[in-house]
Amino acid sequence: MSLLTKLLHFVLIISKKCNIDESHGLSHSMNVLHFTHNILENEKKNYPYLENQEKIIYVSAALHDMCDKKYVNEKEGICKINEFLEDKLDKKEIDIVTKIITTMSYSTVKKKGFPELDEYQMAYHIVREADLLAAYDFDRCMLYNIHKQTESNKDQDIKLLDAFNDAHELFQKRVLRHHIDRLFVTDYSKQNYLPLQIDAIKRIQTWKRLMKKPLI
Repeated sequence: MSLLTKLLHFVLIISKKCNIDESHGLSHSMNVLHFTHNILENEKKNYPYLENQEKIIYVSAALHDMCDKKYVNEKEGICKINEFLEDKLDKKEIDIVTKIITTMSYSTVKKKGFPELDEYQMAYHIVREADLLAAYDFDRCMLYNIHKQTESNKDQDIKLLDAFNDAHELFQKRVLRHHIDRLFVTDYSKQNYLPLQIDAIKRIQTWKRLMKKPLI
């Protein structure tokens, strides 16, 4: 079984055990992996040494939400990740993966800034920015809010408008400001965020029209 297969299987198992919903589970990990690949291949032109850091980069991308504080105790999540990786990476590699995934969240960056990871600084930015690019998926943000509703009110109906409004507010305050807030440092992200942002705005407008249709 390839490492990639093992990584995705681990994400699937942990997501089920910890009730990590689809907005941060396997589908999201796969999307982040794709953006990671695109950014990495582009950045290799400027940073050839990234070739030797591929395993760390892809492992971090796949597992980054398996210790998310919204779902699990971060320390317990990291322990599970480290146990899973102990026969797949050496100790230094595991330490770097841990540093990347515990410092890359939007809230952590806004509060503390970027960490100093020396020769792994660009690896960090690649994974972090892949997650930011994946965040332009407006439906994913709505899904998170829908799942959050069902967790707190299992016997009540889903309030789609509330899920939309919460997602829309987050996009206005955070996602649509990624470039303005200078969160992108790689050439790939700077060149490719705008089409994703435009698609997100179109998606928001479509949802607005959908929810106003009297027959549905």
